[in-house]
Amino acid sequence: MTAFSDEAIIKVRDLTVGFHGKLILEHLDLDVKRGEILGVVGASGSGKSVLTRAIIGLLPKVNGRIEVFGVGMDAADEAERRAVERRWGVLFQHGALFSSLSVRQNIQFPMREFMKVSDRLLDEITVAKLVMVGLKPEVADLFPSELSGGMTKRVALARALSLDPEIVFLDEPTSGLDPISAGDFDELVKTLQRTLGLTVFMVTHDLDSLNTVCNRIAVLGDRKVLLIGPMDDMLASQHPWLQAYFHGKRARALAA
Repeated sequence: MTAFSDEAIIKVRDLTVGFHGKLILEHLDLDVKRGEILGVVGASGSGKSVLTRAIIGLLPKVNGRIEVFGVGMDAADEAERRAVERRWGVLFQHGALFSSLSVRQNIQFPMREFMKVSDRLLDEITVAKLVMVGLKPEVADLFPSELSGGMTKRVALARALSLDPEIVFLDEPTSGLDPISAGDFDELVKTLQRTLGLTVFMVTHDLDSLNTVCNRIAVLGDRKVLLIGPMDDMLASQHPWLQAYFHGKRARALAA
């Protein structure tokens, strides 16, 4: 497994998020270390996607502090926030491609917002990103409705990588994929993390992904982080949910 730094480039402290009077996360603390692949797991409704969206500023919080690259996101002015946002990429669950835009236009969408370059250079970067995620250049002219599930995930990843980010947020990247496609996607993420020096924050239910790709795993439950550490820590835990998840019938691959 690739080594990573002890430097925390995302720091979440005392985070509380709720909707309609119900708290989803409460007094949650979490550090994401530079260069690691952190898997975030938990029962349905435990707040995994809520945590992701709170970190990237898509959901308001009741309380707490979020710091990215040493920048307190609450105190940051618009220019500071945009500078931080330019350094991360996001792959939303199901890809979230714009259905009315071509693959080329989808990948170029963040670049047109943040970069002032010619259309020719945008096209060259688009092809480079497609090749980076294992797709052929001609895929650029297709529309999302013409893509398979695996291709959709790869295009969404190419868009997330379009600005050469340092952090990539992946929300259930292998959901809906067959086991072979999911395994190929895991290998792609691991290769990109190693070659580009990425920090990866990955929400997943996939036990294979947690076992083969992640340096550490953060388990959400009771509105906070129950446990964070490598797979060995997960397997050794006596917490009932962790026992059921990591030692249950679906965990055969971990015992192999």
